[in-house]
Amino acid sequence: MDALVVVPTYNEEENVREIINAVLNISDSLGILIVDDNSPDGTGDIAEELAARNDRVYVIHREKKMGLGSAYIAGFKWGLSNTQVKYILEMDADFSHNPEDILRFLKEIKNNDLVVGSRYLKGITVVNWPLRRLILSYGANLYTRIITGLPLTDSTGGFKCFRREVLQEMPLDKIRSDGYSFQIEINFLCWRKGLRIKEIPVVFTDRRVGVSKMSKKIVWEAVFLVWRLRFMSFGRMKKQN
Repeated sequence: MDALVVVPTYNEEENVREIINAVLNISDSLGILIVDDNSPDGTGDIAEELAARNDRVYVIHREKKMGLGSAYIAGFKWGLSNTQVKYILEMDADFSHNPEDILRFLKEIKNNDLVVGSRYLKGITVVNWPLRRLILSYGANLYTRIITGLPLTDSTGGFKCFRREVLQEMPLDKIRSDGYSFQIEINFLCWRKGLRIKEIPVVFTDRRVGVSKMSKKIVWEAVFLVWRLRFMSFGRMKKQN
C-alpha cells in the first residue's frame, strides 16, 4: 500500500460502499481509511463490514460528530503510523470528487510536496451547484488570496495529496480549524514552509445523494481564519527583520 485515501464520513450510508469500491478499483497499491463520526445511519457499520472482507479498507470510529478538520488529522496520524504509506490523499465520500482523478494526483506528487485539486484553475469546473453557493465558494477563495497572499486558485477544496514527509512536519496537534478553514490553514502552512505545491484542475460535481454538511458556522470560521493567518505572517516577518 503506497498511498492511503482518507475519507471522513457522517451519515453517508448511501455513498460509503460505492466510494470504497471505486477507490479500490483504481489501483492495487491504494488503501482507503474511513473516519466515521458515529453516523446514526450506520455508515460506520457498512465500512466495518467491507474492512472485514478486504485488507485495504480501514475504519476509525469516533465517539461523536467532531468535525471535518479533526477527522482528517486523525486519518493523517493513522496513515503516518503505517510505514508503507508514502502518500496520503484526502477526498469527500459523496462522489463530488472523481476517484479516477486519484491517478493524476499520484503522478504529480512524484515531483511535488502537495498536489491540490482546483475547481477554478481552468475556468470554473463545478457541476450542479446553485449560483449562490458557487459565488460563496469563488468569493471565499478570492478573499483568501487577497488577505493571506496564498497563491492558490482553490484553497478551500478538499481533494488533495500529500507526501508523507509533509504531514510529518505539520503541527497537526495545533490545528483547530474545521471545514473550509482546515483546508485553508493546511495549505497556508505548506506554502509558508516553502514546499512545492502544484494545482491541477478537477471537476467538482455536487453530491448525488445525501445532505451537504455546509453551515454558517463553517463559513464564518473561514472568514476569521484568514485574518489570523495574515497576522501570523506579519509576526514572522517582524521576527526575521
